[in-house]
Amino acid sequence: MKRGLLNILIKRIFTSLVLLILLTVFLFFLLRISPGDPAQKFVSPLLSHSLAEKVRASFGLNKPLTEQFIIFIKNLLSGNFGISYQYRMPVLDVIFSFLPFTLILASLSFLIQTGFGFYLSYITFRKNGGILDKLLSKISLVVYSVPSFVLALLLIYVFSVWLNILPSADLRSVDFEDLNFAGKFFDYVLHLLLPVLSLSIPGVIIYYKYLRENMDSENGKNYIAFLRSNGYDENTVIWKHIIPNAINPVISVAGIELGILLSGALITEVIFNLPGMGRLTINAILNRDFPLIIGCTFVSGVLIILVNFFADLIKYKIDKRMVEGI
Repeated sequence: MKRGLLNILIKRIFTSLVLLILLTVFLFFLLRISPGDPAQKFVSPLLSHSLAEKVRASFGLNKPLTEQFIIFIKNLLSGNFGISYQYRMPVLDVIFSFLPFTLILASLSFLIQTGFGFYLSYITFRKNGGILDKLLSKISLVVYSVPSFVLALLLIYVFSVWLNILPSADLRSVDFEDLNFAGKFFDYVLHLLLPVLSLSIPGVIIYYKYLRENMDSENGKNYIAFLRSNGYDENTVIWKHIIPNAINPVISVAGIELGILLSGALITEVIFNLPGMGRLTINAILNRDFPLIIGCTFVSGVLIILVNFFADLIKYKIDKRMVEGI
């Protein structure tokens, strides 16, 4: 790896980490000045005021804001996000118990998005102006404009309410423990179908639109016409020239999309009642669990930084011109 490329990647990581720390600090103050008291969730109005103060003291909320901030910074630099108010466990332990499901859900959705998006782009490009090309051009505009949570509710209505063939929520059935290994696997698949589809369908359209437009743009350039006029095979022109040049900008989109998926599909996980980072974050916000909110934000930010870092590495690997320009 060239020294210039290495310096740019290191600078990008450093900048991202600084922004992440600034975001976390901003979130700390935003949570502290927002209305509401986390301690009120654990006490009854019928109990004494002293008990509420004891609960607040156990959370460290009775200290001055500046002292709370100093303690927060010290803990943050040591990787300690404190104890979750709701779970009464270290924040990172809570997050790592929810994170594996989000990693699985995000990976499945990402593979479907990129795989089908690439396949549809290639097929419609080879049959430009065909029935499938015209149909996808019209459908993609509609699907692209529909929010993912609306699509999730629509899928639930069609497959769970109307057809009654797929479960609408949770990760497994009530009788899950009575099933054999094959039955348990099939039960997981049935429960994951709707969430994965609701996340994947908009992503497929995004990749299809970006890649197809880039392929059309590359196809109209002079060097492609030169290659065809010199008798190059069409497959060679497409796979060695059009696709490598068209796919590079899409990698940046893929990095952002995967980062969003890994940080937790907030609305989707809540709608389907799934034990992932998205649902954990929403519940932490609703319960005013300050340490857990900050921990979820920080971990999500780290995942987004890592994914985009690897996306940049892939871009530099594919397009040698980017390395030569450094």
